[in-house]
This record gives sequence, structure tokens and C-alpha cells, in this order.
Amino acid sequence: MAEEKILDPIEKENQEISRRYKDMLQHTYQTLTKDDKKLIRKAFDLAVDAHKDQRRKTGEPYIFHPIEVAKIVADEIGLGATSIAAALMHDVVEDTDYTLEDIKEIFGEKIARIIDGLTKISVLNKQDVSIQSENYKKLLLTLSEDVRVILIKIADRLHNMRTLESMNEDKQLKIASETIFIYAPLAHRMGLYNIKSELEDLSLKYTKPEEYYSIERKLQESDKEREQYIADFKKIIQEKLEEEGLEFDIKGRSKSVFSIHRKMQTQHVSFEEVYDKFAIRIIYRADKKNEKFIAWKIYSVVTDIFRPNPKRLRDWISQPKSTGYESLHITVMGPMARWVEVQIRSERMDELAERGVAAHYKYKENYQVEDSKVDEWISQVREMLENNETQDASEFIDNFKFNLYAKEIYVFTPKGDLFSLPKGATSLDFAYAIHSNIGDTCLGAKVNGKLYPLSHELQSGDQIEIITSPNQKPKPDWLEFATTSKARSKIKASLNAARRATSEEGKEILIRKLRHLKVDFSESVVNDLVNFFKTKTSQDVFYKVATGEIDNKSLRKFVERRSGITGFINRFRPKAKTPTVTEEVPKQKLDSLVFGPDEEKLDYDLASCCNPIAGDKVFGFVTVAKGIRVHKKDCPNAVSLQANQAYRIIRAKWIDSSAQLYRAILNIQGLDRIGLINDITKIISSNLHVHIRSINISEEDGMFDGKISVSVKNKSQLEKILEELKQIEGIQKVSRTFAN
Repeated sequence: MAEEKILDPIEKENQEISRRYKDMLQHTYQTLTKDDKKLIRKAFDLAVDAHKDQRRKTGEPYIFHPIEVAKIVADEIGLGATSIAAALMHDVVEDTDYTLEDIKEIFGEKIARIIDGLTKISVLNKQDVSIQSENYKKLLLTLSEDVRVILIKIADRLHNMRTLESMNEDKQLKIASETIFIYAPLAHRMGLYNIKSELEDLSLKYTKPEEYYSIERKLQESDKEREQYIADFKKIIQEKLEEEGLEFDIKGRSKSVFSIHRKMQTQHVSFEEVYDKFAIRIIYRADKKNEKFIAWKIYSVVTDIFRPNPKRLRDWISQPKSTGYESLHITVMGPMARWVEVQIRSERMDELAERGVAAHYKYKENYQVEDSKVDEWISQVREMLENNETQDASEFIDNFKFNLYAKEIYVFTPKGDLFSLPKGATSLDFAYAIHSNIGDTCLGAKVNGKLYPLSHELQSGDQIEIITSPNQKPKPDWLEFATTSKARSKIKASLNAARRATSEEGKEILIRKLRHLKVDFSESVVNDLVNFFKTKTSQDVFYKVATGEIDNKSLRKFVERRSGITGFINRFRPKAKTPTVTEEVPKQKLDSLVFGPDEEKLDYDLASCCNPIAGDKVFGFVTVAKGIRVHKKDCPNAVSLQANQAYRIIRAKWIDSSAQLYRAILNIQGLDRIGLINDITKIISSNLHVHIRSINISEEDGMFDGKISVSVKNKSQLEKILEELKQIEGIQKVSRTFAN
């Protein structure tokens, strides 16, 4: 009996492992053959054996995680047997005694290559290197090996985000920031819109929990009312579409918490002021020949019933997005004068939107023109990666993210060929999109027959002719208006090559000049030159010598002072220790922040990008040269800092603010009237005794918009000011804003 009791939990766990495995096999997007199932079973058995002694932070058997990742790969992403098998074994090489050679021997080269890519990414994610973006740069290099590596990694990240509550707060913040920074945009670019949306929501839940739960609660409170509205709307459309003899389904869904939060932020509105909180989706049955015809027929029926907003028509059927997404979006004025977004798409289009890359490959044989979009993008990624040495890691990932999320415009060559570019692209970007040589040698552009500079921003529908010259070369100022990664990387590559050649000439000149000044050229001398002329690298010194910026007079000055440079440095050494002694006593009185687990009092600066004040939730960021900089947790730069350089983040906590004042900027809007400014200043200065640092109010057509900078003691005092200002006649909106 005692022995049976000990085995009971193990038997239970084995039954649950078996149940989860069978559930995964029953929910596969692709139809599996007998051989497919044998391959998956073999991978499952190996994974179970490899992870048998491991457990997750939740206390569950570790094998639960690979099974759930495989389920996402099989069902939500929709990949086949090879990917499912690789997903089951994705942690085997990294976390167990099995080697890559073992995997190759048992499963062959293809699966071993995928697992090798996944292992490299996992190892990178555990490292704290100087710039964490360098890891993502390496992560993206795996695209050029096998796109399935990225797709399985997205599934792995999705399951980690679904189970993130078992992690400590610091780890939650790092993983969530990393997810919103890179994995959500990657899912978007792969056409996995449902996964992208869930990753965004889960990231928001951990990076800004108060805002997330506030929106979620309000959505739940209005759930029944919204469902009734959608039902009424559907009923009206349904009757008319049935009269036309169409086969269709109508679905209603709420917008995601993240998308509502983003609208509240970008449009500076409250939850109640976000007008399109849900969308209606009409999914119709049609063969390929009639797909477009039926889409526009449904559009005609809907707009006959409800008045459309002409500014909100999005036609991604005539010209699909570069992700392969196809749909017709319209916003109409529905019952009770509410705007409603209506999405019209065929069953095939809906499948592409739901499954992304997997559906793209399924339909590829019959729809080669449209569905080559994903392949085109992967080729662009590979081209970007080939030129990655021209960018530092942070810039590379920023450019890459821009190209993942950017809205698109569609422009034409003089022959009528169509090109897709990010919104905001210039004639120069278009030149590089055609060919690198055309970009390198372009002088200007004719847009719709009229001559414009290379910096001209293009609009959808423009027809562009690029004018080139064999004598033209890329210029440094081109980087000011080139927006695409391809253009920027090619320009930098060309400029760097030219700069390297000039630097080599400068090095030879420098050696000769130093010899004349009786100084031997050596690594030590070069390091002293870099410090003396305050350049970043030795190449910068050589370049400045070649261009004459460092002349003979400057070099003589360097030689004269070089002998005393050691003493010069030593004069500064004691000063580095002085602050901890001389400032210790006053700091104890003035400092209102403590840092790290031991709550130490350290020197810090308040970040100007978000101007934190006492009471705000904050964190410290250790800069390279300027010590600790304190940011608000909801600072616009917070996610980027936490995702890119999490190892530099330290915990910060307010403990006292009574003896220090902080700057806050208030944004006010409303109806203008005589005496308004007097009322505002009276409330702030006279009633609340708060110092106004600056006030700037502008008026147009009876409406005013203003910014007031005040010095406050803490968050409570600031909130009191906001409440008092809202009571003033004419003021419609008062909020705290970030400094420019």
C-alpha cells in the first residue's frame, strides 16, 4: 500500500503527460501521415526521457512545456511534422545530456539544424552582454538558415508568456519587455496576427499592470451591451446578404486590450472616448475567380445600409500587405451613431490571416503571385543581415523593428512595376529598393513627372523615375532622410569603405609627422592620441589627420603635454572618491531614492524624457558615463531599455520627498474665455502654494491648448492640482504630459 501511494502522483503525472500529448496530436492544422506520427512519437519519447528529472518553476514536470510549445506549433501556427518534432525537442540539447550529434544521428540533418538554431537563441537569451540587441541580431541570422527556427521560438515565447506569473517581478518585466520589443513584431511580420495580439496583451499585463487591468475590467463591464450591439448589427447585414444568395459567416470580436491602450496613448483619449472597441468580420465562401468580385459586392451591400467613413477604407485585396495579409476594411456609422469597423475577407484570406506563414505555404502552389510576399520579405531580411556590420546592434534592431511594424505605401516605376515601401519612405529609399547601384549613383527623382530632391517623401500611387550619374557617390547627409534598412545599410557600407580608405592615408601621414616630432608610432601613443583628441577610435584619429582637422600645431601640443599625461590623470583620481565622503551627510537629508535589494543611497539624475516625481513607480538605469538615471516605469523609453539592456536596470524606490521639489508638466485643453489664465494661476499659486515655472497657452477658434510647468513636492500634491484645475469653468481636459 505504501509503495502504491508513492507511485500515485507519478502515475497521475504520466497520465496527464499522455493526455496532453494526445490532445496536441488531435489539434493539428496539417493532416499527419503515419510516418509523420511515427516521427513525432519518436521525438516525444526522446524528450520525455531527456527531461524526466526536470521541473518548471510552477512545480510541473518540465515536459509539459515542450508539449504545449508543440501544440502551438501544430495548431495555432500550423506547421508540419518536422517542426512539431523539433518543438518537442527544442530544449533537449541545451538543458539535458543529449548532444546535437545525438539528434543528428537519430533524426537527421534537417531537424538537427532547427534545434541547433533554437539552442543558439536560448543560450544568447541567458547571456548579459554589453548590448543585448546584439543577441537579436544573431537571433535574426537564424532566418537565413531556416524560418521554422523563428516560428518555433515565437511559440516557445508565447507559452512562456502564458505561464509568466510563476516568475519573480524582475524576470517578468525583462521577458515581457523583450517580448513587446522583438517577438510581437516578428509574429506580426510572419502574419500570425492572433499570436501577435496575445503577445502584446500579455506584455502589457506585466509592463503596465494597472493600465492593463483597468481596460480589461471596463471591457468586461460593457461585455453584455457590446454583445447585444454586435448581434443587432449582424442581424441587419445578414438579411441583406442572404437576399444576394451569398454563403458567409459573421463574427464579432472586441479589439485587444493592447490596441485600445495604444489608441488611448496616441490619441490622448480616455477608454470611453475610443470609438471602435470592436470589429465585425464577414467571412465569405468563394472560388479564386470570384473572390474580389464578391468582396466588393459585400462592401456595396454594407455601405447601402450604413454610411461609410471614406477616410477609413483599407483595400488590402487589390494590393495585399507585404506580410501576405488580404482583407477589405471599412468603418461605417452603425446603430446609435457608433462607428463600427467591418472586415470583409474570403475563407482563404481568413486562413492566411489566422495561420500566417503556414497557410501561405499551403496555398503557394495555386496563388504564387500574391503569396510570394513572405518569401520576398525573408529575402530582404537576409540581404539586411549580409550588411549588418555597417550598423551597431542597437541601431540595427531599431531599423529592423521599424521595418517589421511600419505601415506601407505602394508606388510605381516608369514602366508600371509596383513597389511596397514603409510609410515615410523617400525617393532615395525607392532608388535603393530598385537596386543598390541605382541608389549609390542617384542624383534626384521625377515624381509624377516633376523633379524633386532625393529627400522627397513619397505617397501611395506616385510614379517615380530615378535620375543617376556614374560620378555620384553616397553622402553622409543621405542618412538624415533614408528610412529603410536596406538604404541605410548600403549608404553606411559605402561611407565606411570611403572612410577606411581615408583613414589608411591618415595613418601613413601621422606616422611621418610623429617621426618628425621624434615620437615613435606605437599602440600606447595611439591610445594617448585617442584620449587627447577625445575620439572614439584610432580610426577617427587617422581620419582627422587625413582631413586636416588634426594639424601640425595640434600634434605639437599633444607631444608637449604627453609627458605630463600620467600626472594629469592622477590629479583626477582622488576626485572620483571625494563625492562619497563630502556629499554623504547632505545626501542623507536630500536623497529620496534608494536602489537595489539592499536599498542603498546612490548618486542619480532624473531622466528628462519622463521627469519622474516622488511617488511615481520608477527604475534606475546605469549609463556608461553619467551614473544612474531614474526613469518612470511607464516612460516611453522603458520597454526599449528593459528589452535591450536589462542587465543595466536596477530597482529604485522612493523613501522620502519632503525636502526636494520635482518638475511636472501639465497639459490643459478647453474653451477659451476672459480671465481663464488668472483663474488657473490663482488655483495653483495662491490656493495650493505651488511654484509655476512656466506657462504657455495658445488659442485657436475659441479653443485653447496649453502647457504649465510646476514644481511639486510629491505625486499627491500633483494629483490635487489636476483635480482642482478640472473644476475651472471651460477646462475640458487636464493631464500630466512628458517633457519634449
